[in-house]
Amino acid sequence: MIRTVPETGSTNADLLDALRNGEPVREGDWLVADRQSAGRGRQGRNWRDGLRNFMGSTIVRIHPGQPPAHTLSLLAGVALFDAVQALAPNLHSLALKWPNDLLVSDAKVAGILLEGAQDAVVIGIGVNLVSAPELPDRKTLALTAFGPAPDRDAFAESLAAHFATGLERWRTYGIEPLLRSWSAAGTPNGTPVNVHEPDGGTVSGRFDGLEPDGSMRLRLADGAMRVIHAGDVMLAP
Repeated sequence: MIRTVPETGSTNADLLDALRNGEPVREGDWLVADRQSAGRGRQGRNWRDGLRNFMGSTIVRIHPGQPPAHTLSLLAGVALFDAVQALAPNLHSLALKWPNDLLVSDAKVAGILLEGAQDAVVIGIGVNLVSAPELPDRKTLALTAFGPAPDRDAFAESLAAHFATGLERWRTYGIEPLLRSWSAAGTPNGTPVNVHEPDGGTVSGRFDGLEPDGSMRLRLADGAMRVIHAGDVMLAP
């Protein structure tokens, strides 16, 4: 079920509150807002909404024996890539930047935020269907730059379906097929990137694929390999 509200602070915050309050939140359901007044991105960034853009959240329940919860970040990215590609099949420069930002060339068209609560992970997704926010540190684009404005509700249905399919595969077959799907949609190996690490440091190198646990491999200038488990990855100019 996709439930739409005219306005809220944040769909992620709403689902987190519902989980903490013991309210019934079904896996597979989505909460979608026409407007958000307190949308958030990774590392606490503000995220401005845009009417007729997609702003929605869902949850995944965490159970023993299933793949590591952090790989849901990659799963969400692949589902998002597939849903957008279905809207714009001729958009050949569409690619995922680790772990799950969706880019057209070097411009961001969508982003994903995962937040944990109790036995669940809340996954929020924002897509610039019609308009793109102006960000001080990166380029942004909306899908209307490449064709007619996508219908938000139709996109929501497509994304929910792709996510549900990916989630079933993730639980059934593990993360190896997911890593292959991400790599097919992701930044090409050898792409120069800068990584802003959680401790405030920055390291530069070339993207060199994924580790078996979904972490990013970074090839440094001296040929050494560094594994990135967390950080803000930017394409180098």
